[in-house]
Amino acid sequence: MQTGQASKTAYAAARYRAAHQVLEHGSILSDPLALRILGHEPEELLGDAPRRGMRLFIAARHRFAEDHLAAAVGRGVRTAVVLGAGLDTFAYRNPFPELTVIEVDHPDTQAWKRDRLAATGIAIPSNVRHAGVDFEREKLRLELDGPAFFLWMGVVPYLTIEAFTETLGFIAGRAGNEVVFDYAQNPDRMPADRRAALEARAARVAKIGEPWLTFFEPSEIAELLGSHGFADVEDLGPSGLAARFFDRPDVPPETPGGHVLHARRP
Repeated sequence: MQTGQASKTAYAAARYRAAHQVLEHGSILSDPLALRILGHEPEELLGDAPRRGMRLFIAARHRFAEDHLAAAVGRGVRTAVVLGAGLDTFAYRNPFPELTVIEVDHPDTQAWKRDRLAATGIAIPSNVRHAGVDFEREKLRLELDGPAFFLWMGVVPYLTIEAFTETLGFIAGRAGNEVVFDYAQNPDRMPADRRAALEARAARVAKIGEPWLTFFEPSEIAELLGSHGFADVEDLGPSGLAARFFDRPDVPPETPGGHVLHARRP
């Protein structure tokens, strides 16, 4: 993102989540604040609806993350850290009174979000904290009382490998920490039709100053997680996501595309 401006891709992701509430009635991810934080009416998302494939992927990745978070709370985790929070609404609809939520993002994006919260009348609960970090220029430093669950949605492809590895190292620094993040496979390794679609999307985000910088193949990210001490890794690509959330067991396992994974530091 560009200094002095809020993240444009954060707005786009929020718009996809809101469109899912309108067009699929929140069937994968129920987010009653998605439209409200944008200040949109449902009709505004019907005439110019965001692309179906991307909005369903974004709904599924957040559902995956929040399902794993609920399981972590059941195991006793009492802190959730939302990295690159953007306009994410979990902290404001958090169903777990005992869970503290820390939102981490670039200060410019955080200021924009606070404006949106105030303008739309969404209160900031007492168990929500904020920390401003520029992941490319600063190291993540948080004082945590115990194991935490990190939600890192829609961020990794926009980081350099150095910034990604630095932040992953912080998460790996405490036993019991858990993380969910999504990543993109390299378009260069995909069939021509799939590659063209992803390259077009990459060009769009690059044009607004937020280019994709880092790609992984499943074997690469598994090796990197293992080298940082993570275990219990669940990595869902297009096939796994289709089977779990869309009743589509017919998608071939080797289908390339966006992935979302969960890992825990024993």
